[in-house]
Amino acid sequence: MDSNYKISNYCVIQDNAVYVNGEELFSLADSNFAAFSKAAYKHFEMEYSKFFKMDALSKLAFLSSEIILKKVAKMDEENDIALVFANRSSSLDTDVKYQDSITDKENYFPSPAVFVYTLPNICIGEISIKHNLKSENIFFVSDEFPGRLMENYSRQLLESQKAEKVLCGWVELYQENYKAVVYLVEKGETDTHSLEKINKLYTDRLWTL
Repeated sequence: MDSNYKISNYCVIQDNAVYVNGEELFSLADSNFAAFSKAAYKHFEMEYSKFFKMDALSKLAFLSSEIILKKVAKMDEENDIALVFANRSSSLDTDVKYQDSITDKENYFPSPAVFVYTLPNICIGEISIKHNLKSENIFFVSDEFPGRLMENYSRQLLESQKAEKVLCGWVELYQENYKAVVYLVEKGETDTHSLEKINKLYTDRLWTL
């Protein structure tokens, strides 16, 4: 018989604001993403110096994930957390910046620091490095929020005991348009991890668990 699973915590980052479990915890009006992400990093008292070298997509994924992972009570359990992420634009925001660096033949300066982020799964690599995660991880690229896919994939990981928890996330960013919806799935007394609830998290950032 299948076990019961629940969405225990979630974080939404959109429109220069951070929402955790339906509550707005931080906002910064009239700001671009670079300034907002730096301010959010400081507000939530994060400690990871490599953050400032990341591309924008990785910063978005890191911020939303870190807020949830800091709420995990037993830090030694973090190695049992799998990562299932997705977005629409892949790493296009960084790809464009890298292309710009090699287009001008008279000012040809390809940057290895930019090139390293020209794959979308690098953002979950940053999360894995920070928390020493060695379990399953995957990054999908989809035109639409893949709620059904994320529900089925995360449930399969839990049922097969490949992970104790699964951190799922939609982290879409291109230029100044961005949205992160990241949530943690784990065992629960009742089965509240459903497609309906997953889609609700995506569409309603103020919805409470």
